[in-house]
Amino acid sequence: MTKNIMIVGVGGQGSLLASKLLGHLLLTEGYDVKVSEVHGMSQRGGSVVTYVRFGEKVYSPIIDKGEADFIVSFEKLEAARYVEYLKEGGRIVVNVQEIDPMPVITGAAEYPSDLIGKMQSKGIQVDAMDCLGLAEEAGSAKAVNIVLMGRLSRYFDIPVEKWQKAIEECVPPKFAELNHKAFSLGRGEK
Repeated sequence: MTKNIMIVGVGGQGSLLASKLLGHLLLTEGYDVKVSEVHGMSQRGGSVVTYVRFGEKVYSPIIDKGEADFIVSFEKLEAARYVEYLKEGGRIVVNVQEIDPMPVITGAAEYPSDLIGKMQSKGIQVDAMDCLGLAEEAGSAKAVNIVLMGRLSRYFDIPVEKWQKAIEECVPPKFAELNHKAFSLGRGEK
């Protein structure tokens, strides 16, 4: 049975490291893994989407609408933008941070209100948390990606030690301690 995870965010938020970490971990667990990165205007703060598919045998790296078991979102509007990719019974893990897209910055549009509530009112399971605040508590605003991975890890039967080992193998040693702390905070551990 193939499982599908979409990681969505805005350019420069670290979604590529998150997908690398997840892919690495799942490979060490013996799964066939396909990771596919779809870049929008990532250098300009546009959408960045990464697909991570894993199972016994995965033939395509692409996730279609209604197929994602999880959507991991670095920002609320990105979660709402890709919600139609979530399968029934799927879950969204989302950072409650708001990053204004260009139409909001230019004054042509307003940032939508109560996106989390709107998704929940449609029966969608949303696990929303202040990942930026937790990343800053860990020591760097750039660790939002690892906070999100910590939160996602709660939904997997993979021991925490294996996630921590994957972090050590995917981040430079000088950032390992910070990332371990960010991961633990994301899991809800002190």
